Amino acid sequence: MDLTRRWPLPDAEELRDALVAAYGSEGRGYHDLTHLAEVLDRLDELAAAGQGFDDVPVRLAAWFHDGVYDGAAGAEARSARWAEDALTDAGLPEAVVAEVVRLVLMTEAHAPADDDRNGCALSDADLAILAAEPDRYAAYTAGVRREYASVGDDDFRRGRAVVLADLAAKPALFHTAHARRHWEGRARRNLARELAALRA
Repeated sequence: MDLTRRWPLPDAEELRDALVAAYGSEGRGYHDLTHLAEVLDRLDELAAAGQGFDDVPVRLAAWFHDGVYDGAAGAEARSARWAEDALTDAGLPEAVVAEVVRLVLMTEAHAPADDDRNGCALSDADLAILAAEPDRYAAYTAGVRREYASVGDDDFRRGRAVVLADLAAKPALFHTAHARRHWEGRARRNLARELAALRA
């Protein structure tokens, strides 16, 4: 998968390649290059639908948000530290670096304020997988299971059910008008089906 043309910093190719290598590393089931490409695709979709956001920091945050992913706690914080160090070294303005860091940390809870247009766009793009068509949703859940291969089936089902129930309890999964209109219903149906299967 060639994501090189979607990297927003043409003078930082080494950093781009390090991120591509991280997303392509062994052991990733879902949080991989396909996921990164899909997040970028959904940002394109939101932009085309008129959702305004600051392009460079949001796209950089998309690239970094799962830069570190190993199933351990604090992955978002470690991804944010990588972003802060690397983007500072790349000479980006302090305000841009700070915004990327903030956005990466936001992806842990996906709870941006209603007036946080950057956070709303990134959160929706990251969670858009919940609204995937059935075959892609099945591949997504299988990928998540592979990432937790060391966890027993019963413990995984219980933990996954808690995560999905927390999502399902939100008044809305998505924050932008486009995502709510086009993704919310299908995402709710996917969550309901998966929860029912986990609890069966």
